Amino acid sequence: MNYHQYHPIDVVNGPGTRCTLFVSGCVHQCRGCYNQSTQRLDSGHLFTQELEDHIIADLNDTRIKRRGLSLSGGDPMHPANVSAVLKLVKRVKAECENKDIWLWTGYTLEELSEEQKALLPYIDTLIDGKFEQDKADPSLDWRGSSNQIIHRFTEFSG
Repeated sequence: MNYHQYHPIDVVNGPGTRCTLFVSGCVHQCRGCYNQSTQRLDSGHLFTQELEDHIIADLNDTRIKRRGLSLSGGDPMHPANVSAVLKLVKRVKAECENKDIWLWTGYTLEELSEEQKALLPYIDTLIDGKFEQDKADPSLDWRGSSNQIIHRFTEFSG
């Protein structure tokens, strides 16, 4: 898996202070996407064990009260990204107490393959659906267009 950016301190992509990883690769190619540079699978940088370890350390750093991890892109549920993302989210849930995980994908919940669905038990909030420019609404929380749905799988109180 490749990634474009990692922000160890982010207050824009989900509630509270978070760590945010923007992965590379997206099949949806949404018109008006604000992350077009992340759409190619081979763009950005190789996601390494060292970066994964760094994310875990950042989430566990008690000097900054982080609420959790946000995964965006590109698309974390791109078939080429699923195995690396699954490894990361399993590790976050096992090693980072009281951290929630938010994930944005262009796939709808109904479109997910069995492999993609394997991520769901580890995700607290999923924002699904392609960005649709004719439904764009900057007043929406956590999503770019009104067709996108926020699925809250757990009520998180961290």
